[in-house]
Amino acid sequence: MRTLLTLLILALAACAAAPVSTTPPPATTAYRLGPGDRIRVETFGEAALTGEFTLDGEGRIAFPLIGAVKAADRGADELGLEIQTRLAAQALRDPKVTVQVIGFRPVFVLGEVTRPGEFPFASDLSVFALVAKAGGFTYRADRRRVFIRHAGAPAEVAYKLDAATPVRPGDTVRIGDRIF
Repeated sequence: MRTLLTLLILALAACAAAPVSTTPPPATTAYRLGPGDRIRVETFGEAALTGEFTLDGEGRIAFPLIGAVKAADRGADELGLEIQTRLAAQALRDPKVTVQVIGFRPVFVLGEVTRPGEFPFASDLSVFALVAKAGGFTYRADRRRVFIRHAGAPAEVAYKLDAATPVRPGDTVRIGDRIF
């Protein structure tokens, strides 16, 4: 009986160890580029300086005439302005550059789902939609909270699992197991 009581106290302490945030992660902040994103850069009137690029592991692209350009942690407009400025300084007179995101980095789901793994990101993706893509919950899944590690974040954060919990590109989502 004493052993059972000790185990119960330890289990309850483990549940209390990770505070659950009731605030879902923001889904509407300006999108910042990161490794694995695909972009289309258009330089008006210059077909040779128009194309699709994938950000490398360090968040850079190799752009014709100007070389490596750091794209990570920038918005598409910021990157377009950087390319435009560098082209104007080195190669072209009054270039016009636009950047569009055409493919987002994937999201990952781990833990108590039928098929954990990597999945393509889609706009307005929620944790429930991601779990559905992963084949649903296992019978051991904790359906009250979810752990999300946002791209570039040092640690995962526990959130209340509901329909309002969004997923962002590059997130790692972990569905924990329930205690009882």
